[in-house]
Amino acid sequence: MDRRFEARKRELLEDCQVSPELFEGAMDRLEVFAQPFVDCFVRSEQVAHAKRYFQGLLSDLKRKNSESIAYRYNEDRMGLQLFIGKSPWDHRPLLNVLARQVGNELGEPDGVISLDPSAFPKKGTGSVGVQRQWCGRLGKLENCQVGVFMGYASREEQALVNMRLYFPKQWTNDKQRRKKCGVPKGVRHQTRHQLCLEMLAEQGSSLPHAWVTGDDEMGRPSGFRRDLNDLDEQYLLEVPSNTLVRDQEIEAPPYRGSGRRPMVPFQRVSKLRESLPQDAWTRIEVRDGEKGPIVVEIVKRRVLARTETGGTAPPEMLVIIRSYDETGTLKHDYYLSNAPHETPLKEFARVASAHRRIEQCLQRAKSEAGLAEYQVRTWKGWHHHVSLSLIATWFLVQEARRGKKNDPGHHRTSSSPSPGGPATPSQSLRYSQANRERTDPPIGTKRTRQALSPQTT
Repeated sequence: MDRRFEARKRELLEDCQVSPELFEGAMDRLEVFAQPFVDCFVRSEQVAHAKRYFQGLLSDLKRKNSESIAYRYNEDRMGLQLFIGKSPWDHRPLLNVLARQVGNELGEPDGVISLDPSAFPKKGTGSVGVQRQWCGRLGKLENCQVGVFMGYASREEQALVNMRLYFPKQWTNDKQRRKKCGVPKGVRHQTRHQLCLEMLAEQGSSLPHAWVTGDDEMGRPSGFRRDLNDLDEQYLLEVPSNTLVRDQEIEAPPYRGSGRRPMVPFQRVSKLRESLPQDAWTRIEVRDGEKGPIVVEIVKRRVLARTETGGTAPPEMLVIIRSYDETGTLKHDYYLSNAPHETPLKEFARVASAHRRIEQCLQRAKSEAGLAEYQVRTWKGWHHHVSLSLIATWFLVQEARRGKKNDPGHHRTSSSPSPGGPATPSQSLRYSQANRERTDPPIGTKRTRQALSPQTT
């Protein structure tokens, strides 16, 4: 271990020293934090139930659902169960408050909006939207629900801000199951990409950003990339290794004087990567990790991608990032982007890393704020529980930032502007000690777009 990292490791360990005083007054801070959200309710019992549910989601309960929370606080479970599963309150105003807070407190001009589907395994077929589909959590086809989440990341921190429940085609005309789960009449099947466009239209203007990212499910359809480009959104979307592209940076075979002029053939991005010389790669330190600075190697190429219908997409930038995972295995991630060719490699690496941080944020919501521990089957129940869980996770982010400041007396209300303090080392994308300062100017924010019609929920 080199001396530079030994010094950085000592800094990180010092940051992990937590004074007991930091936990004092946590319940009072939760009361202040919750106020802008409970102001969205109109009935006093709804306000009381919402506050109690926040407490339960942030407690040490093993199963964070309405029944467990009610028993924890010696309350009648029926009250909380009705509040989550059937009470006719709209979750969307709460998420709008959440997005505004995240934008105000974490916002940076070159912030990153990340789109990420996440599966919730389920037994049986009675839960709303459940069907046999790919479940990344289990790594196989399984009976599950799928939520599509939108997160925001800046150098300050990261947070989840919005979600949609994917409603499969087979549910659309199933009147019996729709009625049983309370699915509103206006809800119809939409692709996960359409749900993402809705969330961007709904809250994108509240989140200062220069980038939109997503996993290979998001990046696979050329139509979705075209839609983002038409919305003037700059994207860096992961794509599968079998994506076909035509390399624009090599010469086509010579023309022999008759017939069509030969063109560079399409090839899989994995094959293109194998053809690159070693000196094409650039090493970049992205951020600090548990075992040292995280180093990646990155390359970019101008390409034309093949569309699903056999056509050719507009020119894009292929970005390939290789690094070692936790097991020491070399892995390669492939991205397509509509960013200008002069975009620095360090910027591409930063944005790709921001998407990984949102995936970690989802795991945090599941492990610490009960995101996946609901026991509801209805449309309202899913949206109510998940919305409150995202807000509870935001409180945890606020507490982590407060702990970093190491000032027990300092706490802003959630609606107040942020002075832009530093984030906790374990969660924030940071540059290593030798390369802490940014040398690349931030890319500007996108202009405001026309809002698409919101989903009926």
